[in-house]
Amino acid sequence: MNLMNLKPGDLDDWWSGILRKTDRMLEAIGDASPHVSAAGVYDDVRLDWWTSGFWPGQLWLLHELTGSATYHEAAWPWDARIEQAFVRDNNFHHDVGFQFLPTAVVKHRLTGDEDACRRALAAAGFLAGRFNLNGRFLRAWNQDKIGWAIIDSMMNLSLLFWASERSGDPRYRQIACAHADTVLSRFLRPDGSVHHIVAFDPETGAVKAYLGGQGHAPFSSWSRGQAWALYGMANAYRYTGIHPYLHAAQRIAHYFVSCLPEDGVPHWDFRAPDLAAQPRDTSAAAIAASGLLEIARLADPEWGGIYQLAAERLLLALSSERYSALNDLVYQGLLKEGTGHKPAGSNVNVSLIYGDYFYMEAIAKLRGWTNRIF
Repeated sequence: MNLMNLKPGDLDDWWSGILRKTDRMLEAIGDASPHVSAAGVYDDVRLDWWTSGFWPGQLWLLHELTGSATYHEAAWPWDARIEQAFVRDNNFHHDVGFQFLPTAVVKHRLTGDEDACRRALAAAGFLAGRFNLNGRFLRAWNQDKIGWAIIDSMMNLSLLFWASERSGDPRYRQIACAHADTVLSRFLRPDGSVHHIVAFDPETGAVKAYLGGQGHAPFSSWSRGQAWALYGMANAYRYTGIHPYLHAAQRIAHYFVSCLPEDGVPHWDFRAPDLAAQPRDTSAAAIAASGLLEIARLADPEWGGIYQLAAERLLLALSSERYSALNDLVYQGLLKEGTGHKPAGSNVNVSLIYGDYFYMEAIAKLRGWTNRIF
């Protein structure tokens, strides 16, 4: 990755652009639940969809950093709305961390609201209930996928770690660590890449198969999966101080950065054929940038600067004219050229709300934000 370093004023310019865009998007989106902006207009997905927490997460983050009552008012009802969908429909699964950390948990931390705390603890109990004892993993999805686990769940572990700290009950933490240990032994490859899906025998816990999932193939390297793993392992270390988690985060980070193309934004899968012709995934870059900043804070000082520089260069790439939509106030979305599910032909070359969220989060960290949502 051959990019310039940050210049004075870059962060302030990006932050101003985020505020302008968010204000315009808030007027247009209202109480909708955005996921994909395919033609510059965000959709409105059901509240039990895994991405429903990211837009309110942006609002809570902006409220914390600006004190704006507008963001506070817009963010306030989201945890209750998602809880209502939980009770009514309950199509929820391993991604409740993505839904309740940026809503109920941050709301409770910022306002002390006890209903938000109750909702978040209930979600943590639901997530803990998906733990497979013999396989020592959190079950992914529902229906017939009883023995499946996925790398994305590393990010949802933060809900369990928070619940353990909040309640004083060590079982949440124990389950989170058991799943993280399984990721170390069953997902992480020697070169620092990771599998997306591991299918276990739910009775014995033995590995039955590795599945490509949203990657090109079972043994390819889906870039967003690498980013989830990088960031999730850093979080696991931050909550526990268990050094193998930090070492894993570093290995994954080294692999991720080594695979980046010249302009710094990853292709959707690092091992897809005819790579130069493959679409990019700005969401993977944004998640990785925020995760690299976590590693920079947690690693030994002689390494910290290296990870921070890698994060800054990812953000520089994302903020370039090709990938950024900050200066287009009509277009809904902060980043362009995200890839949702390439093998399914779904949501390719679009804006993705989670890409927007992690881009905003990473810039907030560089500007001095020290609290954490994940």
